[in-house]
Amino acid sequence: MPAPGYEDIVKRWKEKKITDEVSLDSALSNYRILFAYHSNRIENAGLSLHETREIFENGRMIGYTGDPRAVFETQNQKVCYDYLKKLIVERKPVTPELICDVHFLLNQGCYDESRWMKGERPGTYKKNYYGVGENAGVLPEDVSEEVAFICEQVRTVNETSEEILTAAAYFHCNFESIHPFADGNGRTGRTLLNYYLMIHGSPPTILFDEDKETYYLALAVFDQTEKLDGFVGFLKEQTVKTWVKEPPLRSKKTKKIICL
Repeated sequence: MPAPGYEDIVKRWKEKKITDEVSLDSALSNYRILFAYHSNRIENAGLSLHETREIFENGRMIGYTGDPRAVFETQNQKVCYDYLKKLIVERKPVTPELICDVHFLLNQGCYDESRWMKGERPGTYKKNYYGVGENAGVLPEDVSEEVAFICEQVRTVNETSEEILTAAAYFHCNFESIHPFADGNGRTGRTLLNYYLMIHGSPPTILFDEDKETYYLALAVFDQTEKLDGFVGFLKEQTVKTWVKEPPLRSKKTKKIICL
């Protein structure tokens, strides 16, 4: 039997018939943990897969002595998912207000002192310029207009899997190019990418930590050429990888318990 392709994964996702938060939780029971783990790891931070699962499933963590920011990042992923569930089922569109809400939830307790002293706050567009790459990162005074523009551009889309994926790629690449916040743009952008896919009836994807160099390269190609083909192809590959075989969530014995 040939390996499933992207359209096969889309078909399987639609067969789940997600109509409420319960069915969404069931469809994403393993995915949401793996997504949080890999999204945080892409930023060269984050907990182990086991520790991530502990936070999502038990609200506590066993045997951790590392950077507290990693704990906040993972707990924030859970809080943000719980907030978005209802909106996904209701298929609420991506708006600047939603973007700021998602950023606020994902970045509580995660801004460093230098950004805080500059007046930067989670959920608020950047007040200072932070350039990223060769062409990424618009001036602070242009952020609001640029974000509103890309939200409007993807508001309506032909409901085919290819058009939806292309619109999601367009939004994500432009969002990361704008770099609207002082920090946390990657985690916010990946969450919004999957939110957009799901409100249009398409399966979400995990951008795997082990593939982050390809991810960064695809973003860089867009920054330099504004071409989306490479990024769309990358999303298809990651989506198939996400849903063909989900990595197991193994437990291990540890001693110390941290309650959140």
